[in-house]
Amino acid sequence: MQKKLAGRTGIIVATLVIFTYFIFFGSGLPKKGSVKQLLTNSIHLGLDLKGGTHLVLQVHVAEAVGAQTDSDVARLQTDLAKAGVTGAQVAKLDSTKVDIINVANVTAADTSKARGVLNGTSYSSTYDVASVPNGYTLTMKQQSRKEMESTVLQTSIETIRQRVDSLGVAEPVIQQYGLGDNQILIELPGIDNADQVHNAIQSTARLEIHEVVGGPAATEAEALQTLGGALPPDDMVVKGASSVTAAGNSDMFYVLKRVAIVSGTDFRGAQPVRDPNTGQSQTSFNLTSGAGERFYEFTSANVGKGIAVVLENRVRSVASIKSAIHDSGVIEGLSEDEAKNLSLMLRTGSLPASISYLDTLTVGPSLGAASITHGVYAAVAGMLAVMFFMLLYYRGAGINADLALVLNLVILLGFMGLTGSTLTLPGIAGVILTIGMGVDSNVLIFERIREELHLGRAPSAAVQNGFAHAWITIIDTHVTTIVSAAILFLFGTGPVRGFAVTLTFGLLANIFTAVFVSRTIFDAILNRKQRGEALSI
Repeated sequence: MQKKLAGRTGIIVATLVIFTYFIFFGSGLPKKGSVKQLLTNSIHLGLDLKGGTHLVLQVHVAEAVGAQTDSDVARLQTDLAKAGVTGAQVAKLDSTKVDIINVANVTAADTSKARGVLNGTSYSSTYDVASVPNGYTLTMKQQSRKEMESTVLQTSIETIRQRVDSLGVAEPVIQQYGLGDNQILIELPGIDNADQVHNAIQSTARLEIHEVVGGPAATEAEALQTLGGALPPDDMVVKGASSVTAAGNSDMFYVLKRVAIVSGTDFRGAQPVRDPNTGQSQTSFNLTSGAGERFYEFTSANVGKGIAVVLENRVRSVASIKSAIHDSGVIEGLSEDEAKNLSLMLRTGSLPASISYLDTLTVGPSLGAASITHGVYAAVAGMLAVMFFMLLYYRGAGINADLALVLNLVILLGFMGLTGSTLTLPGIAGVILTIGMGVDSNVLIFERIREELHLGRAPSAAVQNGFAHAWITIIDTHVTTIVSAAILFLFGTGPVRGFAVTLTFGLLANIFTAVFVSRTIFDAILNRKQRGEALSI
């Protein structure tokens, strides 16, 4: 008995030492610093405790789908012409159905040629092809659209992550938001300036260069008149942004080719520069080799025509092609800050779709510090009240319960330090709830021991039967609560997950302390008592 008791005591002491180490040093080597610094380094504070910026963004994935079908329209028109299908017209069915392409005016003589092109892997794998009078309709497959939307969302997350890294934010949270379709959650601890964050990721739309086919005009109707009053399916009308300075056209309308010559993913790098003659801010850019060849072919064949830089769905700059451009160029008409931000966007990659802000919340560091203070006071006050009650009601056995509670808290904090978990305000609530669950387990055990003593059992038998009968109830209550916490973790975000993590860790620690530790302490007490001596409970 003595040998078995010594082994169990050794396990408890080793657990206490190991998890105390994790509280202050995490999973790394010992470091120097104050107790507060060590705790901050090992147990990370969430946004609501440290302060920072909380954003929820909506990714407009339909734009990326529309851009893909625009590209496929131009490609299909070229492929049909190469196959000898003359007179066929390829366009989107209408502006509201971005995933449907219509092929019209296919003659009977060209039907087999057209079908041969449409049955090619590049189209049949992405679209469902259906025959209609004098043509075909291509509808993007549901699975293809879902895969594209998922890719757009993940690409947006990675692009935003690169831009946020430029702010030097420690441990930002950038992930898919589970409460809505195609939404992104961003939490930036320590950044309480929302404008700074917006500036870093303000390029919410794709950056593209389009061919100008009409305009400028004061109104959209006037812009359409330059094309005879009707907008062709492969064109679009775009308004100029306020920063467009060329010819004073700050609020003019332009008709552009819908398919971009180059887009954000075609840019290899960019730097803010100044015009050597005027001193105005500009952004110089370099294209990838493939995009450079494509841009060179276009500019060589269209000297004298206009091109427009479109950013955030607005024309930001309009220029005339003076000579062939290969893989580098300059974007003019920008302020100094705009040139810097545009350069950052091009270096980190353009977002594949535009983004809108659904929610912006800023938590100041003083508010976070107050939350920590109040949360710690509540936890300490609750724990002291519980420990006092256990001592008062269960007398000597109350010391047993109090020691188990302290060890429970040490294991919980050590778990968080080891795994690098983030402590949030709901997480502190989880700690307090864990204390209550720990007391509940001890009450179940102690009341069962009291019942055994009232039935005339010897103290050793009463302790053994009390733990044996309470064990099933403790496991049942803890498992059901852990399952609930697991559901919160899977479907929750941010602070909700923090609550689920601390609650789960606390419950696992409580099973160990309430059963193993508490039983060891009882056995040690019984081992020192004389046979028949009463148990203080």
